[in-house]
Amino acid sequence: MRDRGLLTWILCLFALIALPVKAQIINVTIPRQSPCTGERVDIEVSLQGRWENPYRQEEAKLNVIFVTPRGQTCLLPAYYERGKSGEQSFWKARFTPREAGKYALVASYSQPGMESVSDPLFLNVQQGDGHGFLHVNDNWTLRYDDGTLFRGVGENLCWESRTSDDSKYFSNLHEQFERFSYPAMLTKFAQLGGNFTRMWMCSWNFPIDRKKDFNNRRYSESSEPINESAAKRLDETLELCEKLGIKVMLCLGAGEMRTDKNFFASPEERARYHNRLRYIVARWGYSNSIAMWEFFNEIDNIQFRDSKNPIPAEDIVSWHAEMSHYLRCIDPYQHIITTSISHRDLKGLNDIPYLDINQKHIYKQTSIIPETITQYEQRHGKPYIIGEFGFEWDWSKNFDDFAEDMDVDFRRGLWYGLFSPTPVTPMSWWWEYFDNRRTNEYFNAVAFVNREMLEAGKGQFVPVKAMIGDRNAYAVKCGNKTFVYVFNDTKAMLKNIQVKAQGSARELDMAKAAWGKPFSCNNQIKTKVRPQQERLFVIE
Repeated sequence: MRDRGLLTWILCLFALIALPVKAQIINVTIPRQSPCTGERVDIEVSLQGRWENPYRQEEAKLNVIFVTPRGQTCLLPAYYERGKSGEQSFWKARFTPREAGKYALVASYSQPGMESVSDPLFLNVQQGDGHGFLHVNDNWTLRYDDGTLFRGVGENLCWESRTSDDSKYFSNLHEQFERFSYPAMLTKFAQLGGNFTRMWMCSWNFPIDRKKDFNNRRYSESSEPINESAAKRLDETLELCEKLGIKVMLCLGAGEMRTDKNFFASPEERARYHNRLRYIVARWGYSNSIAMWEFFNEIDNIQFRDSKNPIPAEDIVSWHAEMSHYLRCIDPYQHIITTSISHRDLKGLNDIPYLDINQKHIYKQTSIIPETITQYEQRHGKPYIIGEFGFEWDWSKNFDDFAEDMDVDFRRGLWYGLFSPTPVTPMSWWWEYFDNRRTNEYFNAVAFVNREMLEAGKGQFVPVKAMIGDRNAYAVKCGNKTFVYVFNDTKAMLKNIQVKAQGSARELDMAKAAWGKPFSCNNQIKTKVRPQQERLFVIE
């Protein structure tokens, strides 16, 4: 009876929109075996239609429409794979079921004046053991579909090695092909406890709409609208992230579209970007490794690329409002949406309803990270992330001249993030440099404390006013445990620092904490803090 009801509902739906049929869906293929929730299901559709460019939804559009076991309707964009106009062509939809039970589905193809709808099919889904997709929970955490909480320990791994790097001092390091490939970098990052990274789609990394001149020998020249070598590389990378438990903020950029005034204001250019978004969602929206879609890296720098003729802020804000709403409408998994600035705010950008998380980048001012996060959240009422931070942004300098400062700043930024109301720790830049100095091994310590906080508080993070001697400290109460962090930003030794508590207090040795081995339990701790060093305590 339930199957008959679903069939009746689908037939009634498409009776309302039926048009004279000249295009034709030939066949829809779904897996024979029952998949599990959280597993990708590939739905293959063959059809006959006419178009000049099958990547333009104005000319050719295929959706797969599901009725979930709970009776909800889910529209999933599909993407073109191969075939000629007027002949048999092949399309694919990638679906990740989020609940167990029986689904009904139909494929719906349309082109101007024509539509074709397939016969209904049914898909049985078993319960899997995954958590689902990430969504905003509060300022401190993200939340999976099943309610499990997540907090990111992150680092930028924005691209793989380039063939010819532009670093004056470190090009030989950056060009190491195997060492700075995603299989190597992501595997090592996961081993160090990292669980969140940021990647770019640009001319040398995942250049899905670029034909040649990649500055990266991982990609092949192509005359097609979509460069399959780049798309396949992104396929493989997201699959690896899923195996490693790493979540990705994917920075989409503009591809081969010129980001000038016309790009943001022209209806035709906006329609082109709609089509780019539709392809990206159709091919990679299935992936629960994608935590966030990020429209642009540092949109304010794009705005002022021509300092004498900046792009009007209202056009950029209007563009983000439209694209975030469109993306929300076509993404059945409701991934988190964000964009980023360097250091200049655009009026209205932080208040766009469908930008779920706001973001900026901070260099040479790591000390302001905690207050920056808090101020933006209070002002705009949504979570805030520091998508990049570092001691120095200028790649023309030799970082070895101030290497110790780079390392201290790296550590400091991570701890400031862990003790601030942000769902992802500030993400360091210069990943090759910190890998070479083994500074990134410090992720072990931060990841260990992050797990301790989540486990102790079950998602509860309560900031606590803390002073250690005459020094400000950062303290967060998670359940029955209070975590305290102090950083000595002076040039003198801080002596006779005492931590007193009702109950026991223990200090986490940074090196030992990196391997999950806290030590030293006392009711009172006396310690010293050297210049530019930190101490971490747990009171319980």
